[in-house]
Amino acid sequence: MNDVTPAEVPEDLDSAAAAEEAPVKGTRTAVVAEDESLIRMDIVETLTEAGFEVVAAVGDGVSAVEKTRELRPDVVVLDVKMPKADGVTAAEKIGEDNLAPVVMLTAFSQGELVERARDAGAMAYVVKPFTAADLLPAIEIAISRHAQIVELENEIEDLGERFETRKRVDRAKGLLQSNMGLSEPEAFRWIQKTSMDRRLTMREVADAVVDQLGGRGKD
Repeated sequence: MNDVTPAEVPEDLDSAAAAEEAPVKGTRTAVVAEDESLIRMDIVETLTEAGFEVVAAVGDGVSAVEKTRELRPDVVVLDVKMPKADGVTAAEKIGEDNLAPVVMLTAFSQGELVERARDAGAMAYVVKPFTAADLLPAIEIAISRHAQIVELENEIEDLGERFETRKRVDRAKGLLQSNMGLSEPEAFRWIQKTSMDRRLTMREVADAVVDQLGGRGKD
């Protein structure tokens, strides 16, 4: 069994939290795809005020994929309903090559499309009408989750192993969140740091966390 004990699980959380709260350096970039020009302008303004550089603002899914492939932004904001190719189709193409995290914009009546968007690889979604207070946290979640996936996939070459590792790490993150009161980024940072400190893979650390915490809270 891997040498990760329950008593050690909370270690280094202060440093993990501090790292998560540290300001992001450099200007992050975004591609915005929304066919309604007024909403597109509002999104661009919101992102610009939040410190992003909007490198492309387009009105259809095909252009969104092209600009994402060309410019490799830090995040892509896609409306679900767009001409030429809808947001779900665009998200699928962006996700195939893991080009960037995607945030989907959807209406209340498009619940089934939200499920399709998740399957396509969208990291977060926002329901219209939305405010900056809705959009910006969703973007941060999407960027964080995408970074986690990239980190895992860099560790593992085999596609089947990647999927299984992601499942196990997600399970371990959930246990750290529920048992230790961590946020999702903090839980991932702890797994990542423990992996490096112990010279274990993240999958091995995740398995150890599940072994140690999986039975807590059960009768």
